[in-house]
Amino acid sequence: MLNGIWLGMILIGFVFAAVNGRMNEFTAAVFDGAKSGVTVSFGLISVLVFWLGIMRIAEDADLLKKIARVLGPVVSFLFPDVPKGHPAIGYILSNMSANLLGLGNAATPMGIKAMQELQTLNPDKETATPAMCTLLALNTASITLIPATLIAIRLNYGSADPAAIVGTTLAATAVATLAAVAADRLCRRLTLLRRPPGPPPHLRNGTAAANGSGALPHSSVKG
Repeated sequence: MLNGIWLGMILIGFVFAAVNGRMNEFTAAVFDGAKSGVTVSFGLISVLVFWLGIMRIAEDADLLKKIARVLGPVVSFLFPDVPKGHPAIGYILSNMSANLLGLGNAATPMGIKAMQELQTLNPDKETATPAMCTLLALNTASITLIPATLIAIRLNYGSADPAAIVGTTLAATAVATLAAVAADRLCRRLTLLRRPPGPPPHLRNGTAAANGSGALPHSSVKG
């Protein structure tokens, strides 16, 4: 989807440049954008490598385990339908820890692994579970203590005070996280209210199949 959008924007720009006779400017903009992308990427690599190294040191010093113990009750509250000790919990904690440090690129692989583990608990493989929706909401609106990626971008573009956004970023992400959690709790309650009484559909189908094609259990047949 995103690839199609970007391709469409490029083609539209190319057509307008050709119609208006501004192909030289179009070509220059393409190369300038590519140059800026490479420059920004190198700037981000240095900061990401630094913070990933810090996280590795923290892991070797058992600091991440201590963070996991602190965040454990929070994760249990946010993901009540995930069994304790399930592998998804560890990936969720790693994802949250990376997001707290503003390492979105480092958090993404952990988020994907967490989704894969949550999928193993999903009885309906075509529909996202509440836990998967919660993880997506938290990963999108995660509270950030140190916006390392944004600081790196500001530093790369010559900002006089790259870390000046720490306070405002913390406030904005805190509000976003609270809003995401509130929306998630509300949606969970609405889902429970709308859910029909009785066992889930997959269990009802299994019961029906065990008693014949659409037949009622023998115990429910009168006479």
